Amino acid sequence: MAGVSLATKIDGPVAVIGDVHGQVDKLLAVLDKLQRLPDYAQRWIVFIGDLVDRGPDPAGAVEILAKLLKSHPRTTAIEGNHEFAMLSALGWHPSLEFTNWRERWVGQYDAETTFESYGAEFGNLEDLAAKVPPHHRELLVNLPWAVEHPKYLFVHAGLDPNQPYDLQRRVLKARDFTLSRPPWLCSKAFIEQEPPNDCPLAVVSGHVRVPEVVIRPRRLLIDTTGGTHGNLSCVLLPENRVVSSGEAASPVASSSAKPKSWWKLW
Repeated sequence: MAGVSLATKIDGPVAVIGDVHGQVDKLLAVLDKLQRLPDYAQRWIVFIGDLVDRGPDPAGAVEILAKLLKSHPRTTAIEGNHEFAMLSALGWHPSLEFTNWRERWVGQYDAETTFESYGAEFGNLEDLAAKVPPHHRELLVNLPWAVEHPKYLFVHAGLDPNQPYDLQRRVLKARDFTLSRPPWLCSKAFIEQEPPNDCPLAVVSGHVRVPEVVIRPRRLLIDTTGGTHGNLSCVLLPENRVVSSGEAASPVASSSAKPKSWWKLW
């Protein structure tokens, strides 16, 4: 996948998939349901980040994305904090020496399954670097930090409510690797906060597990597994409909008092 370039500006209907974390069976269940939608060919598929770590087959999740980019060109993905940590640890992202990502990723990010899925010795970064296929490396190092849509901004952890939107947008577009832990990928505080007042878009993110998909007027939270348990969720936009890896779609939590209905899409 030499010269891979993932779309950072999209338009039209979207299916945004929550943090996969190597949960290949759940991902395939969601993709099977998406492929049955009448507008599947016209719909963008967006992965919200965190393909790797925790779940049983991170390498398989990356391979599914790689194949989907070829079979369904309206596919893109953004970088999560787990990809950022992995790539920084391997030296594939530039990082400052004091950040010590080599030890931090191995020790703090549930990376055992990533090593195992690539057939590498746990903790041996040189072994892992040698065993990651070149097309996986090319794909991962080119993941953007955000994807823009006329109505939505897709970013792994969210936006800082106290910083101007245009400033954050520029940093996200440039991917500023001088930051030791980019908050838009790493902060857990943003889940409870609305985007800055000058942000014209609804912000869609994963990163922090929620019991069910949350849809507020300016904020959507879609990570319903955390890579450990629960059904993987995908949200159809602009319909605000949830596709789940379980037998039925997940309920939606909103800011209104009345819960939204269940949806079944197949």
